[in-house]
Amino acid sequence: MKVLKYILSILLITIISSCSSNDIDEKEIDETTTLNYIQTLSNTTHNIEIFSTEKSLQQGYNDIYLRVIDKASDSYVTNAMLTWNPMMHMSNMMHSCPKSLITKADGTETLYKGYIIFQMAENDTEKWSLTVNYTIDSKEYSIEDQISVPAAAKKNVAVFMGADKTKYVLALINPTTPKVGMNDFKVGLFKMETMMSFPKVEDYLIKNDPRMPSMGNHTSPNNTDLTFDSTTKLYKGDLSLTMTGYWKLNLMVYNNSEELIKGEMVTEENESSSLYLELEF
Repeated sequence: MKVLKYILSILLITIISSCSSNDIDEKEIDETTTLNYIQTLSNTTHNIEIFSTEKSLQQGYNDIYLRVIDKASDSYVTNAMLTWNPMMHMSNMMHSCPKSLITKADGTETLYKGYIIFQMAENDTEKWSLTVNYTIDSKEYSIEDQISVPAAAKKNVAVFMGADKTKYVLALINPTTPKVGMNDFKVGLFKMETMMSFPKVEDYLIKNDPRMPSMGNHTSPNNTDLTFDSTTKLYKGDLSLTMTGYWKLNLMVYNNSEELIKGEMVTEENESSSLYLELEF
């Protein structure tokens, strides 16, 4: 009898230890070591931590990662379904911005990933907020809070009215760390359908002419125009940067009927397109 009680005690201790160990291991999972913590959104049941590949959110394109923590169990939620709605609160109106769906980050248990393109920066009176709606085990939740979106150092996003009387948002995505030589050039192009809807624009052509204004406005060899990638739904091309310094990336956008809707060719008389992005490294 004493032997049986001893065995049962050992089994009970093992089970308790095993459960405790699993809880600790789950909470100690840290898949954010290569990311930068931004802030935490909170409601009565959950915290949602925001991380980014950059040190802060900023005007333009942002890779964003989310992590959901259950307050009651102090553990990460690995089975949430999330959507988000960034909103700019202006003095006389509100509007959203281009954004992706949120999916589970590849190769992770606790991280959810997407991107947001803030087409304007905050200022003293106009601010961005972020609402995250999410479902866990068929139960719906929501969190909303203000977020900080300062201006970018260089022009990495352009909002323009096309010749077709449609407003567009064009954002630089890559290169994030430019180098002398050939760079992968990637941008996103979105149509402002309404103040809340920004669908991706497909099958346009974006001509690319990088120039160095401080160096006689010279260009560079072997650039290629940006064409639509049906897998990523973004535009990709080649960007040749022959030296370090400030570059103006002059662009011309053609629709799928090959009609020029924005931008001009750079010539001796015209030093810059009206549609451009900037890099400096």
